[in-house]
Amino acid sequence: MTLSPTAHVDTFTRDALPPTDLWPTLEFTIPDVRYPERLNAAVELLDRTIDRFGPDRAAILLADRSSWSYGELRRRADQFAQVLVEDHGLVPGNRVLLRMLNGPWTVACWLGALKAGMVVVTTMVAWRARELRPIAERVRPGVAVVDHRGLGDAETAFAGLGERPAVIVAGGDPDSLVIACDAKPGGFVAVDTAADDVALLGATSGTTGVPKITMHFHRDILANADTFGRHVLHLASDDVSASTAPLAFTFGLGGNVVFPLRTGGAMVLVERATPVELAKLIEPLGITVLYTAPTGYRSIIKEGLAGELKRLRIGIAAGEHLTISTFDAVEAASGLRLINGIGATEMLHVFISASGDDIRSGATGRVVPGYRAAILDEDGRELGAGEPGRLGVIGPTGCRYLDDERQSVYVHDGWNITGDTFVRDEDGYFTFQARNDSMIVTAGYNVGAPEVEEVILGHEDVLECAVVGCEDPERGMIVAAFVVPREGVAGSDALTASILDHVKARLAVYKCPRRVDYLTALPRNPSGKVQHFILRERAAASADVAVTETRGA
Repeated sequence: MTLSPTAHVDTFTRDALPPTDLWPTLEFTIPDVRYPERLNAAVELLDRTIDRFGPDRAAILLADRSSWSYGELRRRADQFAQVLVEDHGLVPGNRVLLRMLNGPWTVACWLGALKAGMVVVTTMVAWRARELRPIAERVRPGVAVVDHRGLGDAETAFAGLGERPAVIVAGGDPDSLVIACDAKPGGFVAVDTAADDVALLGATSGTTGVPKITMHFHRDILANADTFGRHVLHLASDDVSASTAPLAFTFGLGGNVVFPLRTGGAMVLVERATPVELAKLIEPLGITVLYTAPTGYRSIIKEGLAGELKRLRIGIAAGEHLTISTFDAVEAASGLRLINGIGATEMLHVFISASGDDIRSGATGRVVPGYRAAILDEDGRELGAGEPGRLGVIGPTGCRYLDDERQSVYVHDGWNITGDTFVRDEDGYFTFQARNDSMIVTAGYNVGAPEVEEVILGHEDVLECAVVGCEDPERGMIVAAFVVPREGVAGSDALTASILDHVKARLAVYKCPRRVDYLTALPRNPSGKVQHFILRERAAASADVAVTETRGA
């Protein structure tokens, strides 16, 4: 594979790309994703959109009813690019780390860094020093923009680094970021980057404890907007998008920034948006597109805000498995048929989904135009309809880890292996079975954790549930359920018996949990995914958990 001549003076990221023989197959099968050799994503998202719609169009809407226009966003992005180059001496290819909450300045910094030819590393303010430090060590940022409320952990994380980044403090009094940008005139001439120059470095948000760092090109940023955003969501210039996901993660970055900018729409930004908080903004801010986790939609309904969901054009559920019970509950309460989908940080965004009349309750969807997928056995052979196996995906985006031996784990024979077990039907619909690491083998039987979770969630006294495998000397593993009861209900022997009766009435006996643990909340990472590895550790240790052992299931 031949890469285009790079615009990067600092070639750190290009040098750290995996060997090309370990890359996934990349395909550009539809015209939408065939980009020119020279491409700057920020120019395409901002300048080209302004060329089409003008600078006065609203780009960012805030909860206090204030807004930023496209022209204001461009001015601030250009100013930040000048700060990086003129005040800090950065050159194309240097890394800029953003440790900021969802807000207009985060978007301006992200765009400005890309315009200047830098590589953006987005991180969470919620991460503590021990989580941030290994990321900083590996990406070696030249500048870090840090929200003043997360400065302490950032300083601790950066202390002792061989090359400590210059820190620009955002927010607070004084606001160093605003002061530095106010001193610049704007009007920055963007760097003529290659379409395959690295633009983003993103830490994975999976359920394992060790993050990998994915590498994405300028063309990748546009590809998901031009596939999923265009062909499945059918986003338009009059759409207003909102998401509970942080911009530090690719799902939130795509849905709440890249997609609306690509179409000339507007985004709603709230620093720490909860599903209920965004639901209350649907009417006053005219939100038409909402992205949140399935549990977020359940929360909205439980708070009596189903009527607000009726105002949406579309609702996208992601971050965790969308159960049939949740899909049906949302549709019954609001008429909204949630758009399911599977994506990955490695692929940047969603690659299997369905919308409108194509939605089938219980199925994830069909392959997004521009991608193809297959169900593979352990030897990489494609399986037929109705046969469960590993999901493999190929398209215009794909996995490239920053200097990581796990590249060969994710990519096999050109396929991106997502780590999920799926089954495909004769009509090309893919249905989720389990994460490959959440398949429980108990007494010789295979049990998919999501199937058990869905049934338990159907119990009237259960708010949330996660199911994991727990080692057992007799059965190899047993099915262990972690349950969050609904408000006003306490975990008890009586509730356990009721849950087990509920499960036994709907599933084979061998799938029934042999252990139920009660929690006040499920452990989740900052992107909202349940951290199953923590639950497995707790199940193994039985430490500090109110446990009800269930026998004879």
